[in-house]
Amino acid sequence: MYIFAQRLKITAFVLMGLGAIGLTIGFLNAPDTVAEAQAMVADAHGGHGADHGDAHALDTHATPAHDDEHGASQEDAHGEHLLHQLQNRPWAALYVAVFFFFMIALGTLAFYAIQRAAQAGWPILLYRVMEAITAYLFPASVILFVFLVLTGAHFNHLFVWMDADTVAHDEIIQGKVGFLNVPFFLTRAAIYLIGWNAYRYFSRKFSLAQDQAKDIRNHKKNFRISAAFLVFFFVTESMMAWDWIMSLDPHWFSTLFGWYVLASMLVTAVTVIAMVTIYLKSKGYLPKVNHNHIHDLAKFMFGLSVFWTYLWFSQFMLIWYSNIPEEVTYFLTRIEDYNLPFFGMVAMNFLFPLLILMSSDYKRSTWIIVMAGIVIILGHYIDIFNMVMPATVGDQWFIGWAEIGGFLFFAGLFIFVVFRALTKAPLEADGDPFVGESERFVY
Repeated sequence: MYIFAQRLKITAFVLMGLGAIGLTIGFLNAPDTVAEAQAMVADAHGGHGADHGDAHALDTHATPAHDDEHGASQEDAHGEHLLHQLQNRPWAALYVAVFFFFMIALGTLAFYAIQRAAQAGWPILLYRVMEAITAYLFPASVILFVFLVLTGAHFNHLFVWMDADTVAHDEIIQGKVGFLNVPFFLTRAAIYLIGWNAYRYFSRKFSLAQDQAKDIRNHKKNFRISAAFLVFFFVTESMMAWDWIMSLDPHWFSTLFGWYVLASMLVTAVTVIAMVTIYLKSKGYLPKVNHNHIHDLAKFMFGLSVFWTYLWFSQFMLIWYSNIPEEVTYFLTRIEDYNLPFFGMVAMNFLFPLLILMSSDYKRSTWIIVMAGIVIILGHYIDIFNMVMPATVGDQWFIGWAEIGGFLFFAGLFIFVVFRALTKAPLEADGDPFVGESERFVY
């Protein structure tokens, strides 16, 4: 049985504490009025924002009265939009962190179900690691659903289609209100989360029961529900990507988007599985897991990184080449206002894994896998950042208290939940009928 090391537990609590402080400061620093928002932007730009506003005011004095009124209304609308962007920033940072660590657990659950449905032999010694990571799915689901409920109750302005005034003046969103409305949005979210958590509960139950069973009945049950779950998952995962990420930009859509989010989810999940496994082995656990298992996990890290790049490039290239204004604006916004995170993310998620993990020898080196894994995890965190921030805060983004705090808090919570789950059952699934194949696995 695994014993949760006191040092690791303290580390998790420290991360949560620091993260909570960062998030609190981020929310407290958010402006309450348009004047505060304009002052914050002016300070950030060394007064240039104020100078620009004064120049604009001078220009309006030379226009007719109705132009003055129109200019004033435009100025008010711009000020209100700026206020919403700056108020959104801590909420958006929180959402990025909530969704990122949630998708690690969900991606691990999908990878686990694929292995179960395929009746693969090699990963059986890793099943308890995967099940521990998916233990985070339930608390993350509760946090995420509460966040979505608060968003639907207008505690923030992340989803513009939830604003009645915006919808009243937007014909495109009006055509989507049958799907994009808060009650249906939350109902779909509940269906996704209940379905995913139900599979995790029963699969874990059958897995543990198989260790004590004298037949393979529980193994067969796990196989059947895993196959059924994958059908449910691949449909609901795409819809989840449309609802929770793509609808932040309700004028834009991509038929590849569900697959793109799935690729990011799976590569991050496999990376975390590899890093947790390597940590446990370094502490003397999982003695039957050998370098061949680690090599296969590294192969998945490499292959899924290439798969993610294929989807990223396919989506980007087709939209950029067609140059349709309604579509290309999605990438223009990110290239112009998020140049460094946009292209830096591509280097971290493609070039780095490609160059480091291409070698078979490097796939067997634990320190290289850990180094590559850290870069991949941070790279896909920035990927989610690039999906959420441009639509919610525009060009008012910054890596500050809320962004760092959100990451630290949920990293600490993730570590605590996962390693606590590891203490609940033996680390080897001895009752699985294919466990011998996993023990003898040779690449």
